[in-house]
Amino acid sequence: MASGVLSGKYLDGFPENTRLGMEGLDWLKNRALANDRIEKARKIKKIADQLNVSMVKLSLAWCLKNPNVSTVILGASKTSQLTENFEALDVVALLTPDVMDAIDAVLENKPVLPEF
Repeated sequence: MASGVLSGKYLDGFPENTRLGMEGLDWLKNRALANDRIEKARKIKKIADQLNVSMVKLSLAWCLKNPNVSTVILGASKTSQLTENFEALDVVALLTPDVMDAIDAVLENKPVLPEF
């Protein structure tokens, strides 16, 4: 979940007792919490809110629906996280072409196939 950014927990500051606060992970914290990544996460949150789903569910559903993603690997550390991850299956149906386009517009990382 992008080192926790797509969970939404870093959108309003830096909470205590997170993995990114661990000693020696400053490099990951700086990369994960770069301003442009947080801004994109805020935009993804707006899309998730419009669909009435969590950012986690939306993010995983996007991976499942995206033809450019071959494998979705879950990294839950709590049973509740695993349950929420599985509930992303219910969100896939909400991802219309318009919603997928909106997410792609935020991420700006959709691969472009070469022309032959």
